[in-house]
Amino acid sequence: MEIFEQTKSFPKEEQYSMTDQIRRSSRSVAANIAEAWHKRRYRAAFISKLSDAEAEAGETQTWIVFALRCRYITAEIAHSPGMCYERIISQLVTMANGADKWVIAETEEPYGLTQQVEELHFMEDELGQQNTHQDDDLSQHE
Repeated sequence: MEIFEQTKSFPKEEQYSMTDQIRRSSRSVAANIAEAWHKRRYRAAFISKLSDAEAEAGETQTWIVFALRCRYITAEIAHSPGMCYERIISQLVTMANGADKWVIAETEEPYGLTQQVEELHFMEDELGQQNTHQDDDLSQHE
């Protein structure tokens, strides 16, 4: 939210370029982290969303540098905790590299057609074996 507050004072001519871009990328970091968290059942999707969040954080960092160089913000503001994306990027990389720690174990697919067919085959095999034993018993008694 600090970025939003700071960009309120950016010049009007930056409204549709720098202001929009830095707001969009900073919000996208949080949105991609949320998506990653909800996709952690699938390792590749989880890592992909963390990577997207890292890229957006890098873009936000770049816009902060531009804002600093254009003197829209001070160095103090640029290095404040709410504007410090280096730590966020570091944490995202750590999470992606240790994804197995965060990913939910994939569970078996819901009971469906595959399991029903397998059970039918098992039952057919069992019945076939029983019928073979019964036929053997009948032939012995004849």
